[in-house]
Amino acid sequence: MNMHTLIAAAILTMAGTSAALAQDVQRTPLPPQHPLVGSWRIDVPGTQCHEIYNIKADGTTSVTSGAQAAESEFEIDRVPSPKGYYKWVDKIVKENGRPDCMGETMQVGHVAINYIILHPSRPEFLMCEAERLDSCIGPFRKQGMGI
Repeated sequence: MNMHTLIAAAILTMAGTSAALAQDVQRTPLPPQHPLVGSWRIDVPGTQCHEIYNIKADGTTSVTSGAQAAESEFEIDRVPSPKGYYKWVDKIVKENGRPDCMGETMQVGHVAINYIILHPSRPEFLMCEAERLDSCIGPFRKQGMGI
């Protein structure tokens, strides 16, 4: 699968499905030093667009993608699984109705389940549909670190 297809699939996964609308998400506060807390950027292949994910210690995320601005609440593992992935359950709680980098819009209430794996030596991560590297998009690079 090429990177453009993976990005499109991930954005659709992040948008969730109607079956996932009823899922409840319990916000997971994280310690400020948790490796995922911070601002992360991904350049969307095949476009001149990027997304910024601001993962906050209070269990919320704000995302900008193209003209889209969305906010969500998340549940996330405090430590990675034995395979090294953090399970991330994310529910959209607010959005502006404008299109993202791929021309899609989010819907309040949609829930997505993804798996995050951090690079062992660099401030970046991959977002995956499953605990398998062949299901990932990225890298998402941490911002504001002089890199």
